[in-house]
Amino acid sequence: MRSRSEGAFAPNADAARWRADALHDPSRDWPQTNCYVDLWIEAIHARGLPAQAMLGFTARLDFEGDQFTFFKPPLEDIEALYGFVTRELSLYDDVEGHIVEQCAQGRLVMIETDAFFLPDTRGVSYRTEQSKTTVGVNRIDPVAKTIDYFHNDGFFRLSGEDYDGAVAFGADLGRQKLPPYAEIVKPDFAPPGECETRGLARALLHAHIERRPTRNPVSIFAERLPSLVARAAAREPAFFHKFAFNTMRQLGANFELMASHLDWLGEAQEFTQASEHCRAISAGAKAFQFLLARAIMRGKSAGLDAPLAALADRYEALFTLLARNGGALRRAG
Repeated sequence: MRSRSEGAFAPNADAARWRADALHDPSRDWPQTNCYVDLWIEAIHARGLPAQAMLGFTARLDFEGDQFTFFKPPLEDIEALYGFVTRELSLYDDVEGHIVEQCAQGRLVMIETDAFFLPDTRGVSYRTEQSKTTVGVNRIDPVAKTIDYFHNDGFFRLSGEDYDGAVAFGADLGRQKLPPYAEIVKPDFAPPGECETRGLARALLHAHIERRPTRNPVSIFAERLPSLVARAAAREPAFFHKFAFNTMRQLGANFELMASHLDWLGEAQEFTQASEHCRAISAGAKAFQFLLARAIMRGKSAGLDAPLAALADRYEALFTLLARNGGALRRAG
């Protein structure tokens, strides 16, 4: 059965009254994760669906040699769980026209943009520095020059000069001369019911656990850390924020999301202990970030081995438990 909403992917979303999903509660260790996952969380939330269901992919976080995985939900998982079909949007004409056309058909336009023009990044990037990020355009009004968009942990509106900058991709502005990458999210199919969604999510989690890294990614990070600290210490102070985002935030936020997934998925507290391991990794990564900052200031990685070893042990304990539950997950799916 097909479903269609006219004029906006989330027709009832209101930037002035927006309340973020619980996954973005300020009390969490990592209220923001990365721009792509955060966008999906709020877009799914705007459709009244549980964003926790999609988070089984967090089982596959790896260390990629110079960063932890910039984790993203597989689009096939999104389609199975929510009925949203995601396709690349080819920008062969002016960006504004493409966005107008797609939003008019009730689709979400997920597009790379420059945070320089995003007022929700005030105090970070807005009007101060260029920074690539991804937003989800829910509505666009070319006459009033406004865009309502999902970004990070909320739903916002930009207008005026920010509108001009946001839709000027490809123009020779000295900022970005190539068209950005864009996708459209089409709510083509009705989502499954709650019971079926949980069954699908359990099966997907099992599949992701089966394809987890063959080596403990925290242990690999620990092996590489001395050279990474030395490299970061030789850079300008602002470099630390980029390094920390791609290491500690991705590690910690990934497993805090996994804890939320297990809490949502579990019945009769079957994942309580696994969820505790996830939260310990999340909290440990947050604490380690401060140790890492001091180590980089000194240019030495001494004293970092023990806390990383504790995180690596938590990772091993977590996946020992999850692998033991694999049969139950498979049968439930």
